[in-house]
Amino acid sequence: MIDEKQHWETVYETKAADAVSWYQPHLEKSLQLIVSADSNRTAQVIDVGGGESTLVDDLLATGYRNVSVLDISQRAIDVCKARLGDESNSVTWYATDILRAALPQKFYDIWHDRAVFHFLTSEEQRRKYVSQVAQAVKAGGHVIVATFGPQGPEKCSGLSTMRYDADSLHEQFGTRFRLVESATELHNTPFGTTQQFLYCYCKVEN
Repeated sequence: MIDEKQHWETVYETKAADAVSWYQPHLEKSLQLIVSADSNRTAQVIDVGGGESTLVDDLLATGYRNVSVLDISQRAIDVCKARLGDESNSVTWYATDILRAALPQKFYDIWHDRAVFHFLTSEEQRRKYVSQVAQAVKAGGHVIVATFGPQGPEKCSGLSTMRYDADSLHEQFGTRFRLVESATELHNTPFGTTQQFLYCYCKVEN
């Protein structure tokens, strides 16, 4: 049985931020979807599995004032905090497994996840994740989840992954989550390969 926390701590301790396959200098597609979903800069936004990504930097630079970042790796969060400097004090940080996180209920306007959900290979894990989303996001809120697409890799960082198209990903969440938009993206990795990502944006029905 893999100790997932230790696995990700090791990944972030042994690899530079730009030496992991999912690295992008800026998560432009994610930022675009977040801004189009809710341009109110006082919106409560949570980035699940933020890792060492610069999305939090870009959200703050765009004017969002209520940003939370969750990652299972304390090391990844520490790297983000150091990069942001004093700005990190305006961010709420959670170093925890999303499946066990104690999040405020009906609190978030926007839930963003790029590359966590596709690591959930058991039905029980996925059910727990969707339950967390349903409890934490306000009615009328927005859920943006990016996973590997149908042609994406079957493994990443030594772990098995799931691959989805828009219908199969939306099916995991259910009818309470209304699919608004989906898109695929070919991500160029630092190693000269490509990975297909699928983005789904849903709105939480009342």
